[in-house]
Formats: sequence, structure tokens, C-alpha cells
Amino acid sequence: MSIIDTEAPLHTAHRDNHTHRDVNGGWLRPAVFGAMDGLVSNLALMTGVAGGAAAPAGIVIAGLAGLAAGAFSMAAGEYTSVASQRELVLAELDVERQQLRKHPVDEMEELAELYVSRGVEPALAREVAMQLSRDPEQALEIHAREELGIDPDDLPSPLVAAASSFGSFALGALLPVLPYLLGATALWPAVLLALAGLFACGAVVSKVTTRSWWYSGLRQLLLGGAAAGVTYILGTWIGGAIG
Repeated sequence: MSIIDTEAPLHTAHRDNHTHRDVNGGWLRPAVFGAMDGLVSNLALMTGVAGGAAAPAGIVIAGLAGLAAGAFSMAAGEYTSVASQRELVLAELDVERQQLRKHPVDEMEELAELYVSRGVEPALAREVAMQLSRDPEQALEIHAREELGIDPDDLPSPLVAAASSFGSFALGALLPVLPYLLGATALWPAVLLALAGLFACGAVVSKVTTRSWWYSGLRQLLLGGAAAGVTYILGTWIGGAIG
């Protein structure tokens, strides 16, 4: 059994450099994956239409329609998902609030038992639970964190989630359409720009993983390129079959 010297001086190097990556990804992960989703889906849609021997105007219309449809679908889905999750959390918080009001002693003992299960001595665990339970709002926050694993003061916003999902998807979906909007009449500039965007998104994702930037970027480029290639072949086959 190791003994920690609580009076030992803190090491400056540990204090100044003891930091960790954002393991939840924060805003970076959903934003990048939203853009990546828009890139892959719209690039695949456009290459499929191009494979069917569509004119450039038809490819642009398909790309813009895919951008709008995908962005609105993502926003609606994200709003519904986050709103439902938020409503469930608020309902559970209300249940916990009622239990704290009706059975404060039982809830305090429950919190003490939780600390004991984590290695705190029973007497100390009961004292800590008693002190934390004096403030009802603080007690609710502690129980929510310990029992539900949530922070009542940091619940996700459905509107923010929907707006960010819409924006990131639309931005990614715009890349393969952009060369056509700037005057391109062939598919290859759109493919090159989209693949470059996929590589960049993959490289950015490496910021929240342990992979190297080139590995993450190349992996996403290959996956997106494969999706575009398959849909192009399907578009060519379907176009020939119905042409």
C-alpha cells in the first residue's frame, strides 16, 4: 500500500505541464465530422450523377440540392436528438429533486455509500455527504453528477446543435460544388478539391486522437474517394441501363 505525503512540495513541472487532450472532442469533433459528412455525401452524389452522363448544369443542381437537403436533414435530426435527450435529463433531474425533498436523509446516506464504495472511510464519507446536502441545489448537482453522470448547468442546446450541424454540413457539401460555381465544366476539379478537404478534415481530427495527422488525413481521403468511386460506377451503370 502506497503512502502519499500530503505535505510534500508540489513539483513545478507537474503543476505547469499536467494537461490532457480534450477526450470529449468539445466542439471540434462534431464540427469536423459534420463537414466531413457533407463532403463525402455530396461528392458521392455528384460523382454518381456525373457517372450517369449528366450535363454540368445537372451536376450543379444535384450538388446544391444535396447540400440543402442534407443540411436541413442534419439540423432537424440533431435538434430532435438533442431536444429529446435534454427533456429526458430534465425529467430525471425533476425525479431526483423530488427525492431530495421527500427523503433527504435517505439521499444523504446514498451519497455517503457511494463515497465509501470509492474508498473513502465511512465516517468521513458520511460527514462529506452531510455537508454537501445542506444546500438543496448543490445536493441536486452532486447527485446528478454522481448518479446520472451529467452537469445540470451544462446541458446541450438543441438550437445550437442544429445550427452548428447545419453550418458544418453545408460548408463541407459546398466544396465539391464550388468549382462548378466558379466556372468549371469538368468533374475532376470538384473531386480534387473535395479530396483535399477530406484530407484536411482527417488531419484536424488527429488533434483529438493519438493518430498522426497524415495517417488520419490519408485514411479519410481514401474512404471518401472510395465512396465517390463506387457511386460513379453505379451512376455509369444506371445511366447506361436507362439511357
